[in-house]
Amino acid sequence: MDRVRMRFNGWIAGLGTASGTRLVVGHWPDSPFGPVTDVMVEHADGRRVLLAETEELGRFVAETYSFDRVRVVPVSVDRSGPAWTVTAGPLTLRFITGGRGPLGRLLHAVPPVLARRLLWVRLIDVPARLLRGVRTHGSAGNGRRERYAVQDLHRITTATGVLDGVDLGRLAAVDPPVRFGFGSTPRFPALVRVTTTVEVRARRR
Repeated sequence: MDRVRMRFNGWIAGLGTASGTRLVVGHWPDSPFGPVTDVMVEHADGRRVLLAETEELGRFVAETYSFDRVRVVPVSVDRSGPAWTVTAGPLTLRFITGGRGPLGRLLHAVPPVLARRLLWVRLIDVPARLLRGVRTHGSAGNGRRERYAVQDLHRITTATGVLDGVDLGRLAAVDPPVRFGFGSTPRFPALVRVTTTVEVRARRR
């Protein structure tokens, strides 16, 4: 069966909060839908909500991952050095990243051309699993296949967030792992530079 590869180049931030809410921000300056951002939210009670910038993006992400609710909301991202501010409808999130640790330096040293090769992505899937819940490739929704070519990693050192008027509390680990797709983000709060490739079935004419 013919497949089409859809590539998203940008950043994924994953973090937990003292309230038990975990957040995964996908910021994609280069994507099949233009420059877009989405936020995946898993509440302490397990409810999974997608905040998407456009209906088209929301439909695509919801067909690839699993959510209990999809909301199309205005989204803006402001980045000033290590400081990020993400506003997505009812959510305002601010976080600051630190320097690269040993893992970040290792990933950053890999040439981007090699980092995006399927063989390399499969190779690093083995050590990635040591981070509990992290996978670099796997099967997504609707028969899709997905892979993450990670090219950099910075720990998130501080974060504050307000969702639906409620303070989410201090920064915490992503614990338990999020359940949107076949893998989670690292347990420690982190920002990764990544090229995400989603293989979808080609539409029959």
